[in-house]
Amino acid sequence: MLLAYYDKHLIEAGCDEAGRGCLAGPVVAAAVILPKHYQHEVINDSKQLSEKQRIELREEILNEAIAYGVGLASPEEIDEINILNASYLAMHRAIDKLHQAPELLLIDGNRFKPKQDIPFECIIKGDGKYYSIAAASILAKTHRDELMRDLSEKHPGYGWETNVGYPTRSHRNAIREQGITAHHRKSFQLLPAQMELFD
Repeated sequence: MLLAYYDKHLIEAGCDEAGRGCLAGPVVAAAVILPKHYQHEVINDSKQLSEKQRIELREEILNEAIAYGVGLASPEEIDEINILNASYLAMHRAIDKLHQAPELLLIDGNRFKPKQDIPFECIIKGDGKYYSIAAASILAKTHRDELMRDLSEKHPGYGWETNVGYPTRSHRNAIREQGITAHHRKSFQLLPAQMELFD
């Protein structure tokens, strides 16, 4: 079982992101405020769950959360400010969408760019320790996967319906054969050779 809170006296929002290591698509972050004593037998780090579990838990989280927000940073923003800063930007946008102001942010990982004057705690592997961070990881992952599957219909051949933009061998082969799209991150090492951009 994960932990329900870091500080029982504060309104906490768990924050996590998905898609940092992808070659294409945005980086997506979520922020979730859960009831203070929330518990669930299955909710965990999204990477430890099956796709079916994540989809089912997404509905549970949306129904039970006191507040939640999802934010993203585009491939263009990733290329302009780098993936780490883009991840912070996506988290800030997710936090901005919370209809209740958090008093403490629980951030998955070891670094964060402060959001205004909201106190925060960085927690390494926090998505496997706190329900709110795990819930944020599930929302971010399912939102991003859905977005990439939608994009796969407009850009067939890259396998985004299954690899959701990650650097699989088939994805790299498709880049080699078809070139890159406007959704690829040009600042990333897509392939050694220069690719031609097309829409």
